[in-house]
Amino acid sequence: MKIVAIGGSPRGKESQTNVLAERLLAAARMKGASTESVDLCQLQVGFCRACEICHQKPDCVLNDDGNRVMAKLLDADGIVLASPVYLNQVTAQMKTLLDRTSHFIHCLRLQGKYMAAVTTSGGGGGGEVQTYLKSYAHMVGAQFVGGVDVKAPLKEEDLSAAADLGAALIAAIQDKTEYIDQQDAIEQRKKYFALIMAFRKDHWPYAHQYWQNKGWL
Repeated sequence: MKIVAIGGSPRGKESQTNVLAERLLAAARMKGASTESVDLCQLQVGFCRACEICHQKPDCVLNDDGNRVMAKLLDADGIVLASPVYLNQVTAQMKTLLDRTSHFIHCLRLQGKYMAAVTTSGGGGGGEVQTYLKSYAHMVGAQFVGGVDVKAPLKEEDLSAAADLGAALIAAIQDKTEYIDQQDAIEQRKKYFALIMAFRKDHWPYAHQYWQNKGWL
C-alpha cells in the first residue's frame, strides 16, 4: 500500500502544512503503508498550455517534473494534497500541478484511489479550499476520505487530527470503503464525459480509446 503526499507550500522545513502532512504519513506508516513526500516547490512544473495533446496521446508535451509527479499519483493507492491557503485557494504551485492533470479528469484516471487534504492558514479560508479539493477528487474519480484544516500556529490537537486522518485513509483503502454519495457524484461525471468522448472521438483518440478499453462506452 502506497501513500504519496503532494506538498504545495513554498516554506520548506518551516512549513506547518508539511509538518501536518508528515504526521499524517507517520500514522500511515504505523499501519504498514509505504509513504513518499513530494515538495512541488523544489521541482520544475510548467503551466498547462491547453494544447489537448494529452487527449491524443498519453504523454504531456512538457518534459518536466510535472509528468513524474503525475506518474506517482497513478502509482499510489492514497493521495494527500497539502497546501497553505492563499487568498482562499491552494498555492500557485499546487494549482499548477492540478491544471496539468486534465487527462486525469477526462478519463477519471484516479478511480479506485482515495484522497485526503491538509490545509493551513493564518486568517481562514480553509473550508472553501477543502471543498475545492474534495471536488477535485471526484473530478479525477477518487473518493475523498476527509481533510484537516488548521489555523496557525499548530496545536497538539491539530497534529492528532492529522494522525487520525492518516489512519482513516489507510482503513478506507484496506476496506475498499465506498462512500455512496461520492460514488454517485463520480458516476454522474462519468455519464457527462461519456457524451463528451462520443462527440470528441476524432479529436481525442487516446482518451476515447481509454474509455473503450475501460468498457465505459
